[in-house]
Formats: sequence, structure tokens, C-alpha cells
Amino acid sequence: MQVLERYQSQVVAVFRIVVGFLFSCHGAASLFGVLGSKQAEAFAWPSWWAALIQMVGGALVAIGFGTRYAALLCSGSMAYAYFTVHQVDALLPVQNGGEKAALFCFAFLLIAFLGNGAWALERGTAATQRQPASVPK
Repeated sequence: MQVLERYQSQVVAVFRIVVGFLFSCHGAASLFGVLGSKQAEAFAWPSWWAALIQMVGGALVAIGFGTRYAALLCSGSMAYAYFTVHQVDALLPVQNGGEKAALFCFAFLLIAFLGNGAWALERGTAATQRQPASVPK
């Protein structure tokens, strides 16, 4: 088990990058009508806004900037999508086509709690902005 724990930060980072990239691609496909998706009508609620959250939020998670907040927003948007779009058709995700929404929801919730892991843009900026604590005399 020690071997697995040694690479935990890197595995969390790979998970964050892959999930964020896939979500961002999903949003870009809907926003721009590419990759076999139908383009969402500009500013239409909720499809266009969901696609915008997917593209921007997924990109932020992938690069590791504002990760926890972006992941929480992405998780919430997928919970909303599941309950308003999918669950009206049937109870279980396998019945209502909501597997992707459910998986993305819980993947982003996990990222929000675990944080960035290694290789995050946020790590570089946080290290450069840190000031040494002043010692009281």
C-alpha cells in the first residue's frame, strides 16, 4: 500500500486533468456545435449556460486553477442536469440515460474535496504569492 500512497498526488492530478478535459470538450461541443453535437442556442436557459459552465469549469479544473470552486460548480450543474433532464424519465441512471451526468457529478465532488494533486497551475501561483510570516517581538 505504501507504493500506491507514494503516487497519490500524481494520480489525483491525472484524474483531475482527464475529468476536466472531458467535461470541457463536452461543453465546447455544445457551445460550438462540433464533435457531433448540436449547437446550443445562444443564451438559452439552461442548455447554453450549462455548456458554458462545462467548457470553462472543465478547463479550470484541468489546468488546476480555482479547482475546488470550479469542481463544486461543475458538480452542482451535473446534479441539476440529472434531476431536471434525466430523472423525469426514470429513477435509475441506466434507465434514464443519466450515467454521464451522475458520474461527472460525483467525480467533480471528489475533486472538490481532494483538491488539485500535483501539477496544478494554482500550486505555482500560491507558492509565489506566499509571504513569510512575521515573527512578533
